[in-house]
Amino acid sequence: MGAVYFYHLTRAPLAETLATLSEKSLSAGWRVEVRGRSDEMLRALDQALWLREGFLPHGMAGGPHDADQPVLLTTGAGGNSPACVMSVGGADLSAGEIAALDRACILFDGHDAEAVQHARVQWKTLTDAGTEAQYWSEESGRWEKKAESKKG
Repeated sequence: MGAVYFYHLTRAPLAETLATLSEKSLSAGWRVEVRGRSDEMLRALDQALWLREGFLPHGMAGGPHDADQPVLLTTGAGGNSPACVMSVGGADLSAGEIAALDRACILFDGHDAEAVQHARVQWKTLTDAGTEAQYWSEESGRWEKKAESKKG
């Protein structure tokens, strides 16, 4: 059922893109899990989300109200029953996991060669497993879909 969207960040900061995608997900009625590989990175994102203009309801995993968080930042599978999981910092998602979601998003830094290579491996692994995927780039100054892989 789920599809994965790859977001190649070259202009907007991660926190800004993450907030925009999270707001769209919440307006669709979805809970969101933001999955990272490092507590430090997630704490920095948490701080950036609180300091930005506008309110995005979110929390760090490990609190007493994880299940109630509309957006939960975590290094593991969260406890908020998400319909959308957003991978940041190279956190991996499996094809089976994505199939159970409405959407998965992989956000990666286009200025980091290692992150780009990791995203390429994720694309190949997931599409080879039959996951529907889209690749989005902001290179032109606005988000544009550049590639698509359908289940077949």
